[in-house]
Amino acid sequence: MFLSQAGAQPRMWEASPSEHKKWVEVFKACDEDNKGYLSREDFKVAIVMLFGYKPSKIEADSVMSSVEPNTSGIVLKEFLSIVRKKKEAQVYWNEIRHIFTAFDRHYRGYLTLEDFKKAFRQVAPKLPERIILEVFRLIPTKWASVLKTADWRNVNCASTSYQEKVKELSLL
Repeated sequence: MFLSQAGAQPRMWEASPSEHKKWVEVFKACDEDNKGYLSREDFKVAIVMLFGYKPSKIEADSVMSSVEPNTSGIVLKEFLSIVRKKKEAQVYWNEIRHIFTAFDRHYRGYLTLEDFKKAFRQVAPKLPERIILEVFRLIPTKWASVLKTADWRNVNCASTSYQEKVKELSLL
């Protein structure tokens, strides 16, 4: 399914029981003193364990600023919510990357306007070419004639407004 058909938003994603259990185990492992919460440093270690990267200062500040004022850190419930949202985003961007790769038949790391047209013809054959051209032009690219992998993410945002127009015309 093309992501614009899903509203260009990450779908709600539920962790499997084993994955949920892993998140709880990571929380407990990082809560070394059994305080019942994760400090800023504990949180960073937990993210490294689960996602393989160290959160930036900005990300850590953002998370810590959202912590309930009467606690000294991130409690389990908040931690699970944060991890679920991060996992949803990861799944969403992986899906976008997968779709882009499927349309990048020549493995160049970018799509030309012709590649872009072919991609849309496959997923929305009745979509007028003028709309495809408008979407392609709305995407900020480094070069006017190619769409790189990072730009592909913007296709979903740009095409959402056109999705409404297309539905009105009953073309999909």
